[in-house]
Amino acid sequence: MSTLRISRRAADRIRAGHLWVYRTDLESAPASDLAPGALVTLTDSRDIPLGTALYSSESMITARLISRTPALTRVQYLTELRSRIEAALTLRRELAPITSSTNAHRLIFSEADNLPGIVADRYNDLVLLQLLTQGTAQDDVRSVLVETLRTHLSADAEPLTIWERPDPRIRELEQLAPPPPGPLFTNTDAPTTTTFTLNNLRFHYDAAAGQKTGAFLDQRLNYAAAAAHVAASGKTQSALDVCTYHGGFALHLAQVCSRVTGIDASRAALEAADANLALNPNLKSEVDWIEADAFEYLRHLDDLAHPKKPGAPSMAQASSRHGWDCIVLDPPAFAKSKRAAASALRGYKELNLRALHLLAPGGALITCSCSHHVSLADFTAIVAAAAADAGRRVQLLETRAAAPDHPEILTLPETRYLKCLICRVE
Repeated sequence: MSTLRISRRAADRIRAGHLWVYRTDLESAPASDLAPGALVTLTDSRDIPLGTALYSSESMITARLISRTPALTRVQYLTELRSRIEAALTLRRELAPITSSTNAHRLIFSEADNLPGIVADRYNDLVLLQLLTQGTAQDDVRSVLVETLRTHLSADAEPLTIWERPDPRIRELEQLAPPPPGPLFTNTDAPTTTTFTLNNLRFHYDAAAGQKTGAFLDQRLNYAAAAAHVAASGKTQSALDVCTYHGGFALHLAQVCSRVTGIDASRAALEAADANLALNPNLKSEVDWIEADAFEYLRHLDDLAHPKKPGAPSMAQASSRHGWDCIVLDPPAFAKSKRAAASALRGYKELNLRALHLLAPGGALITCSCSHHVSLADFTAIVAAAAADAGRRVQLLETRAAAPDHPEILTLPETRYLKCLICRVE
């Protein structure tokens, strides 16, 4: 087996529980005949073995540790793979069991389940796989995954279809081949579509559409918590869901608010949100969708509420007259890299500042970040700075993260990515 010798700092990081080796951590170039996706033994600068990793010839993450045992063979890796998949499924039965009210959850969360390079989500009778590295986008890994998932999820021939849907950006970065055409497994007559439930709300999913889902499973409990806080506040006339995508927060708020507006820059996303609205005819709210850029639309609302001319109403007066009872900010990740973190913080600052200008006294701000390069401390600080600039007193009622089927590993900060602050604005 080939070896990769890594720097002392990288070795210390691996010994402390991290799992990634970056290209800049290598003390020498990989062997020219080292195959993409091969198993390699990691060693420190003194040639002391640290374990076995999956090698990538293209990614900046050159190796992902899969075992503390050095020189693990492919057969041993596949055996370990099966047992770790089973452990992940057992944990989901404990943390996020399938019920009549919720039949969707994350089954496998990559490094968080000791399964680097593998993600699997379940939406009722559909399972979506993402094989994210050269070492896992392999037929032998697919075979173990499909057989183990089929055995545990369809032991009595329950309807099940398994699709592989790689992340396009990751596929390009890792230079992965296209996934196999068609489903990896199906025992149904309609293997591409399903309707699933989250918190007693129904959502549609079409695997053939090539997108994942807007009912983000990591926000599942945050959706419900937001609606519960707004209902308890009694401020339930109007809610604005910024970057609504397929309507996750909007539809949950439509259970408790009289009027909900969801905005998104993607027309296709809003069409999916409207289809999801149609699946839930008992919602009490008037719901409308607006195709718009989040920054431009909030700036427009802010200008309407706070006209810049002599005799313009004060902020409190404008908030009372034009204000929203609830605003949700759930933008996509602004920081795709560590270098983008400063720019991301400026974006979060502007969105939160505009929202704070628009909220009525006593209103709720639910503000989220899914950028793992922006820490919880930094995100909280930037919302506090926006509150100070807006002249609003903001009470932090709850700090939330991803649902427990997206567990965090304390020694791997990258798994600690989702932040959700639920605030009351005076």
